[in-house]
Amino acid sequence: MAQDKDADSQTARRPRRVTASDVAEAAAVSRAAVSRAFAKNAYLDSAKRDLILETARRLGYRPNALAASLHGTETGLVGIVAGDLGREYDAAFVGALVSGLNASGKWPLVLSGSDALTTQSIRAVLGYPLDALIVRGGSVPTAAFRDAAQLHIPVIFSGRVAEAPLADCICCRNEDGARLAIEAMLDRGRRSFGYIGGPADWSSEAERQTGVQDALREAGLALCAQQQADYTFEGGRSAARQILRDDRIDALFCANDAMALGALSTAREMPGHQVPETLSIIGFDDIPLAAWPDFNLTTIRNPIPETVSQILRLVEARLSDPTRDGEVIMIAPELVARGTH
Repeated sequence: MAQDKDADSQTARRPRRVTASDVAEAAAVSRAAVSRAFAKNAYLDSAKRDLILETARRLGYRPNALAASLHGTETGLVGIVAGDLGREYDAAFVGALVSGLNASGKWPLVLSGSDALTTQSIRAVLGYPLDALIVRGGSVPTAAFRDAAQLHIPVIFSGRVAEAPLADCICCRNEDGARLAIEAMLDRGRRSFGYIGGPADWSSEAERQTGVQDALREAGLALCAQQQADYTFEGGRSAARQILRDDRIDALFCANDAMALGALSTAREMPGHQVPETLSIIGFDDIPLAAWPDFNLTTIRNPIPETVSQILRLVEARLSDPTRDGEVIMIAPELVARGTH
């Protein structure tokens, strides 16, 4: 009983959110007039609108976006499934995407964590009236988004091409990017290639590995060594330690920059490998750290500004025409030549 009384007391002390009815009473207008005052393109006498808006400002009232969704209007809420924000590229990407959404009047709900956690979180966040759901890379099963389709929430996949209802996709041409890296090292006369790939179940990894193998096959070569890691700096260090035991290796392509920086760190510790004199190292993504003078990493740019711009366009296009056919956009990669190849 004492606990119940304490809970009731806390509830009583909690400030109550100002409602549209409070504004209507204070301004001596109808509840419907308050709704029209905050609705785009709704007709209302200008003097009455000014009175309502001033009253709302004085009382501290803002329309409830979640409540607005009950009337079938857009809420501005956009879910972002970000995966692991400890990965440098994904963190930079999500930061740019959040800024872009804010600038366009949208409000992101960001989910981050393991794939299992993300799948559970997706189902939980779908309880909110989202205008759209943006999924960044990873290996979250497409089946996890069936609920979104049932709720008519459009999904935009970034970093992979996926088959899903009401879905648009945007992805870097990963095979082309890997080819650019191999060709750049071939042009430097490299002939003994190693490759550090990412998680085998990621579509980006399969595409980048295919690009490596195809480019080498066309040059009459094959990989001399290969290791799979986890897209982290430490993963790259460990994998490079295995590969560079072979003194023949004179070219090392890494499926992302974090692993390439780890490989560069290992190469600098191992005798017989001087970058770039006897060993070329190229990464993928062009994270900010890659350009730091201590690293000066040659890499393949997976352009964030263009990707974010296209995602924002896809969100608006889908909201304007919910039944439009799914769109797939492929972004061209670019070789960024620095000091490691």
